[in-house]
Amino acid sequence: MRTLELNDKNKQELLGNLLGRNPGSYTQYENTVNEIIDNVRTNGDKALFEYTFKFDKCELDASKVKVTRDEIEAAYAKLSPEFVEVMKKSAENIRVFHEKQKRNTWIETREDGSILGQRIIPIEISGVYVPGGKAAYPSSVLMNVVPAKVAGVERIVMCTPPGADGCVNPGTLVAADIAGVDEVYKVGGAQAIAAMAFGTESIPKVDKITGPGNIFVALAKKACFGYVSIDSIAGPSEILVLADDSANARYVAADLLSQAEHDELASAILVTTSKRLAEEVSKEIDEFLKTLSRADIIRKSLENYGYIFIADSMEDAIDAANAVASEHLEIITVNPYETMTKIKNAGAIFLGEYSSEPLGDYYAGPNHILPTNRTARFFSPLNVDDFVKKSSIISYSREALAKVHQDIELFAKEEGLTAHANSIAVRFE
Repeated sequence: MRTLELNDKNKQELLGNLLGRNPGSYTQYENTVNEIIDNVRTNGDKALFEYTFKFDKCELDASKVKVTRDEIEAAYAKLSPEFVEVMKKSAENIRVFHEKQKRNTWIETREDGSILGQRIIPIEISGVYVPGGKAAYPSSVLMNVVPAKVAGVERIVMCTPPGADGCVNPGTLVAADIAGVDEVYKVGGAQAIAAMAFGTESIPKVDKITGPGNIFVALAKKACFGYVSIDSIAGPSEILVLADDSANARYVAADLLSQAEHDELASAILVTTSKRLAEEVSKEIDEFLKTLSRADIIRKSLENYGYIFIADSMEDAIDAANAVASEHLEIITVNPYETMTKIKNAGAIFLGEYSSEPLGDYYAGPNHILPTNRTARFFSPLNVDDFVKKSSIISYSREALAKVHQDIELFAKEEGLTAHANSIAVRFE
């Protein structure tokens, strides 16, 4: 891994390099994605099945596109009971954590007869996209679906690509069943996003689409936003470890590699005040690469987006961490809780040497669907609020309106909206 002194020039070069991975940068695919969306929107199932055959080599029709209960039971049989049990424990941890995020409708009444409030209502149908093949992650199924269930969403639809044999990844199916998905459809890619956004003869239109995917899926979500709500335009995975001389180099190296193995665009960054730690982490990474199964992917990831920065002070290191606004931020310092109070931008924060990033990926309970590409400056992890909508409640009595009607009329007239002013004034003629 390249090791650099942390300074303003290197920091700006890093930020520019990382932002180059933004899905919005891949405009060369937009025309293809828009053609797929338009075709599915116009031709429905016909286009959907044609794309499934073209891209997934699987022949489908309306009678085969929906996963049956028998297929789900067959998926259970393909997994070890131990793994199924672990998924159930993980789902329960996710549920318990997200239950604490729930908010209730509230109403405030005043003596003058006015009533103000906010009504919180779950969306009716939520759609979740789940990648297939080697990129199938049952953990993401749990993270997308459980918060929706906690929010009270009545109907959850999932789309995931089939193999050429028409089967869906068994881990994906079992996770969907555990989490409470109502319907699973064997459709992948941009065509699946279009199907959920606009509806087809077989697949219902949903109110929101969440879930990860490749660049075509990301661009399709972007294109369909507005017709349907989405979680985010997710970029490649990223981790930043903020550490001082107290950190264990072997732990730090292992954690950096845990994200670098996702794909060649993943970023892994160490910012430390310790030159000794920087050197030892680099050596540990070289040793790990001799044995890890995805070493080729990791090497390319580290060549492209792997950095070790040595900072003059912890204040400088923290400033860099806030500038990067990493998806995952590990703090391994003498007092990680104190360091955390100075962090403004991060998707998920892991404190201490036994809070490795995969703990959040799989088991602890907080959501692992996090803002990437510096969007942690203004976005949050997927949460219960993403699956509800809020309606304002306003009720004034004549007495209450009488006290303020002249103020409202003045405001409306100043904006040149005389019909607005008249709507109030007629009540006091």
